[in-house]
Amino acid sequence: MGRAKEIVVKVIPAKIANDFVKKHHYSGKVAFGNKVHFGVFLDNALHGVASFGTGIVKRKTIGLVENTGWNDYLELSRLAFDDYLPRNSESRALSVIIKLLKKHSPHVKWLLSYADGTQCGDGTIYRAAGFVLTKIGKNTSIYKLPDGNVMCDLPFEASVIADNGIKKRYGKTGEKASWSAKRFIKYIGGEQLVGHQLRYIYLIDKSCKLTVPTIPFSKIDEMGAGMYKGEKISIAERRKKAAAEETESGDQPETGGLSPTLPLQL
Repeated sequence: MGRAKEIVVKVIPAKIANDFVKKHHYSGKVAFGNKVHFGVFLDNALHGVASFGTGIVKRKTIGLVENTGWNDYLELSRLAFDDYLPRNSESRALSVIIKLLKKHSPHVKWLLSYADGTQCGDGTIYRAAGFVLTKIGKNTSIYKLPDGNVMCDLPFEASVIADNGIKKRYGKTGEKASWSAKRFIKYIGGEQLVGHQLRYIYLIDKSCKLTVPTIPFSKIDEMGAGMYKGEKISIAERRKKAAAEETESGDQPETGGLSPTLPLQL
């Protein structure tokens, strides 16, 4: 694992986390409703952020695990790292965060996160950290607006609370306030992006039971949902490319991808 063992993870203020996310997350945006932010440090400097919240559509996700109370899970809404961190730092950081939550927030039984296979990637980090895949669906929520801005349709669907405490509903005023998000976005000339969204779950409390089936990682390639760093590429292609590069360099090939990768040991 190399220097990934040297990273330090600790809770940081929202202002510091959000500034980092705006600079290093592919979307350039922070997510609404975050409750706790973890900073990932190496050599006494911040190089990564993981922000967790309750989720905007909690009524639709709370039932993914049996007998889940309103505050029993968190949604990982933003995961951003710069290029300074060594290989495996992302999954290492998630493993440490899970350990911290288990120790200091025992009421949190499981974690939810989504991989944006439309703009970013299909969830390599989550697979390496031991998350299970529970859904692969075509994108129905991410749009490119006429001004070039790319965003989710949720802020158009209902009022959300911004960091300054002010309710925001993008553009929907007057008679349009009652319109659905998709109707309004179509009205203003927005275009739905082509791609996939993937849903991952991690059960911190191993006694918890999913109400939805787990999906083998091989389905990602079967459904044409593979993506890595914004490039549409299958897991099989990435593994083949990585194996060729590692053979040339003499490094030991890394496992993972089509089959579950074991969680990194703490």
